[in-house]
Amino acid sequence: MRADESLGRLDDDNYPAYTMGRAADMLGTTQGFLRALGEHRLITPLRSPGGHRRYSRYQLRIAARARELVDHGTPVEAACRIVILEDQLAAAQRFNAEHHGSEARDQVIA
Repeated sequence: MRADESLGRLDDDNYPAYTMGRAADMLGTTQGFLRALGEHRLITPLRSPGGHRRYSRYQLRIAARARELVDHGTPVEAACRIVILEDQLAAAQRFNAEHHGSEARDQVIA
């Protein structure tokens, strides 16, 4: 892999760049908390060739949102479900905005 290809991955939100220890440090939480998020299927880290968990920036943002809910008293399982639903809602809203945007443009052209 060339150096410019490697550097390009740094901008990729889905590239699993962070070890479990680094991810926990960045979030100010424990590795056990990250494991719990995986057990509740909120995030599924990729595995390095050696079997170590690796997290992407996108996964860290999701984990940070779950931590925020847990810090305010929400049980981990419920926080994971809330974050999953929030993520699904945001995706549906983006889809609708794109769909209705193209529909509106088609009406203007016609």
